[in-house]
Amino acid sequence: MNPIKFGEVNVEFAKDQPEYNTLPAFRSDDGIVVTCWRLSFKERIYVLLKGNIWLSMMTFNKPLTPSYMSTKKEDVIVNN
Repeated sequence: MNPIKFGEVNVEFAKDQPEYNTLPAFRSDDGIVVTCWRLSFKERIYVLLKGNIWLSMMTFNKPLTPSYMSTKKEDVIVNN
């Protein structure tokens, strides 16, 4: 799975941190961060057959922030 740039991207996390991969994202004024990920063909087949996607989040032992996954941009970016 690879993060992809999309039209609303306005920030790139870890852009100047070589130990991490750059993460393009949209960050709204109220602090919501949205990223988009593209699955490889093999990953798409795997998800089709198995139906599972795993998510790992680094909390650095802080409270877990609310997360939401969707297949539709309009579920996560609301145009005013």
